Amino acid sequence: MIKRLLFGVVSVLLSQLGVAAEIIPAQKLNHYWVDASAGLSLSGLSFCNGKLLTVSDKKSQEIYQIVLKGTHARLETYLTLSGLSVPKKDRPRNLWYFLLDLTRPAVAMDFEAISCAGNTFYLLSERYNRIAEVDIQGRGHWLENMWSAKAKAQGYMQGYNLSGVGLQKVGDNFWMVLERDPRALVKLDAKGGVQIFTPPPVAGLNFRGQPENLAGLDYYNGALFTLEPNGHAVCRRVLPSLKAKWCLDYWEHENSSELGYEVSRTGGKGDGLAVGDLGIFIVFDNDNISRIHDPQDRRALLLHLAFPEGVD
Repeated sequence: MIKRLLFGVVSVLLSQLGVAAEIIPAQKLNHYWVDASAGLSLSGLSFCNGKLLTVSDKKSQEIYQIVLKGTHARLETYLTLSGLSVPKKDRPRNLWYFLLDLTRPAVAMDFEAISCAGNTFYLLSERYNRIAEVDIQGRGHWLENMWSAKAKAQGYMQGYNLSGVGLQKVGDNFWMVLERDPRALVKLDAKGGVQIFTPPPVAGLNFRGQPENLAGLDYYNGALFTLEPNGHAVCRRVLPSLKAKWCLDYWEHENSSELGYEVSRTGGKGDGLAVGDLGIFIVFDNDNISRIHDPQDRRALLLHLAFPEGVD
């Protein structure tokens, strides 16, 4: 009787707190320095119809493809965008942020994420807090999905340029990432509903004194995968609880002399995430910062990791 009672108490506690996620050292399958990427600050990443697509937060007119051939990777234009006029946006509440925003051209959309469904592509503008829908010819328009007012009212998006940086379409819904201070996952439904979730923390994930943040996002095999750049990790999170089942720690690879960038705190962080049958891919936004190993090289890094063995 006592054993059954104790087992029941433990079961309740575990259901409330969640079982600690396993932190697994990442196994690198390959890495690529992406030719023709210097200066573009590649951000989002997604598999679309078997192609590895990305966007730049410095150049808003194109969707790019990363073409892999053997040990080489090259950036090529996949679609040239048309039809995206400057959308309305929330005025920054802070005067200093408002003045900073005036220094950027209005057509600089600051695309931070890409997702797709069939031959339709979705781009997330961090600057305008809007999602653009783009067809296979590159013609785009802005969706009506709005989340910024509700997020700001709940204490999110209080700083300059702290908006959506990850996007994934799952069925009729969009999942989106709010980067940090505080970080969050946002669910946008087809009827305009907005739900904001704080992702459960992961015991043992080391952010090394940096803010707990999020960047890329993907959906694969029934789970959301989150890129946690200051934790140097990719976590598989279960729906609907968003608890992490496991996390891959790629700190050793990112900070090696071979792959590291010269000033990792301001650039060289993981930004885009694509998860598929071939494994886990991370593109690093180096903000035009040079590599440690070769100071003349300012290309983006694409890291290819294996799924961990022995876990779901």
